[in-house]
Amino acid sequence: MFQSLIKLSRINKQALMLLFDIIIIISGLFIAFYIRLDYLYYPTGNIKLTLAMFGSPFLAIPIFMRFGLYHEVVRYFGLKALWRIIQAVTLYAVLWGLISFMNVVESIPRSVILINWLVVIIAISGSRMFARWLVSESTLHNNLVNKTHVLIYGAGSAGRQLSTALKESKEYKPVAFIDDANEINQQSINGMKVFSKNDLMNLIESHKIKEVLIAIPSLTRSQRSKIVKYLQPYPVIVRSLPGVTELAQGKVKVNDLLEIDIKDLLGRDSVKPNENLLKINIKNKVVLVTGAGGSIGSELCRQIVSLGPKKLLLYDISESSLYLIMQELTNINIPDLEIIPIIGSTADKDRLKIIFKNFVVQTIYHAAAYKHVPLVEYNPSQGILNNSIGTMIAAEAAILANVEMFVLISTDKAVRPTSVMGASKRVAELILQAFAKQKHKTCFTMVRFGNVLDSSGSVIPLFKQQIKAGGPVTVTHSDVVRYFMTIPEAVELIIQAGAMAEGGEVFVLDMGEPIRIYDLAVKMIQLSGLVVIDKDNPDGDIEIQFTGLRPGEKLYEELLVGGNFSSTENKLIMRAEEEMMSWDKLEPILSKIREAAMNTQTKKTFELLGQIVPEFNLTTNGVNHSEWSNSQKV
Repeated sequence: MFQSLIKLSRINKQALMLLFDIIIIISGLFIAFYIRLDYLYYPTGNIKLTLAMFGSPFLAIPIFMRFGLYHEVVRYFGLKALWRIIQAVTLYAVLWGLISFMNVVESIPRSVILINWLVVIIAISGSRMFARWLVSESTLHNNLVNKTHVLIYGAGSAGRQLSTALKESKEYKPVAFIDDANEINQQSINGMKVFSKNDLMNLIESHKIKEVLIAIPSLTRSQRSKIVKYLQPYPVIVRSLPGVTELAQGKVKVNDLLEIDIKDLLGRDSVKPNENLLKINIKNKVVLVTGAGGSIGSELCRQIVSLGPKKLLLYDISESSLYLIMQELTNINIPDLEIIPIIGSTADKDRLKIIFKNFVVQTIYHAAAYKHVPLVEYNPSQGILNNSIGTMIAAEAAILANVEMFVLISTDKAVRPTSVMGASKRVAELILQAFAKQKHKTCFTMVRFGNVLDSSGSVIPLFKQQIKAGGPVTVTHSDVVRYFMTIPEAVELIIQAGAMAEGGEVFVLDMGEPIRIYDLAVKMIQLSGLVVIDKDNPDGDIEIQFTGLRPGEKLYEELLVGGNFSSTENKLIMRAEEEMMSWDKLEPILSKIREAAMNTQTKKTFELLGQIVPEFNLTTNGVNHSEWSNSQKV
């Protein structure tokens, strides 16, 4: 029967509550008289008092409706709803007493008014609380078997809000709090006991805990990293609440629980950007981003639109990528900002020159590139034509159109490159350095950094997919290490570095400490609540397989060609001091490289690349490039 009541429509539930309140209002007066007179009283022969008692709902119900007593969801009944009941009943009791005294004052003891007020408040609020308890118990009973047992790390306000939300959910059953504060250890909060993190293993085993939910939104990245690393060895999934803003807005819900982002494992706190540097090349200017639909290009566009450009031109050869970023930016709906999508190749000099001149482009962020090392290794001619020659063509068009600033997005793979991709980006850097020495209005600069988290082709999405599929997780080599940075942070630093440029600089971003890819795979598996299969855990869940370095890959990456660099006003941005080639020496070799690449003369192309980038030769990274025929490498 109770389940049938729960399934009633909202309007039927409201009608039922209204009927119950009418009974309470009338009964409350009879109870008040009984308590005051100590016997059951009925106003026989007193028509006015009879009307006053049985007509009381006509006074009370409109007041209750005005105070929203029938818009409250019973399962979420709380202090605010109780306060509204007290206000509504107080107003009703006062008005009823005044009206009754004006008509039948000799028949009503004054204390009846106060007693009636207390009885109605207790009965109405008590009925709501009882109904909430019944609903909660019924929901708990129906879903108890399927609920995931969880611990909440953090017994502060966010943790308490989260525990309340979880108790109403169908997905989770909160078992206890974990908190580092000794003064609340073994105390009870919101009906749950608080334990120290030393009790974690016992709680996991005794209560079959599947997940730990971190509910301390004020943590810095490094603080969160320490907690995540502590939880890493335990066989639980680790999730986290969103930031302080969402909590302040009262948006703590079960759906807000996020899987721990792998960037939390980096333990890297962000540095507040210099707002003036962010706006120098963008505010009230016409800005163009090449490769606008890519990982870096799209994030550049997102940040640029918030910095007040006059126009933003999205340039990309991929129609689908361009459409997606255009749709996303359009939905942001920034007034007076014109966003123009342009399909085109960076190898099309005439198209670039027309676009730069017609739109009077002032700032260019050149993010267009083929960046996947193995794919470029198999398609070296296209990698060189796009990354090296394409950059040269775009730079020449910028000079002809008097573009003010040209910022190249480079990579750590350009330093002592063992891959075609890295060599092609190093050539692109040398081209801009050579152009920077010439006399024209365009300022050329470049920003070099390592891997970014969750970009297309990154190991992070691959590992997530492999873990979800049950493994194995594939790592190229047990000792391979890489630098990592979040895409938003990298882009923020790119924009600031470009604003500090005077011409020809190579800015290098501080990527922090390099991360061992094997360790990254282990952490991701463990934070998914799984166990790595190894000699110590042969019955684990996920195996890590070593596949060997792919063509063009190396064990570690570097950020500086030489050891010389100077600091800038942002501690995460360094200015590298590196050797360069003059345009007179560079241009003839580039012409030959362009011709060889267009004719797919792979061996000749590599030999010419070696003249510009001596570190790159025909036998880099254990791969004998000279043995690859033109049919194998295109």
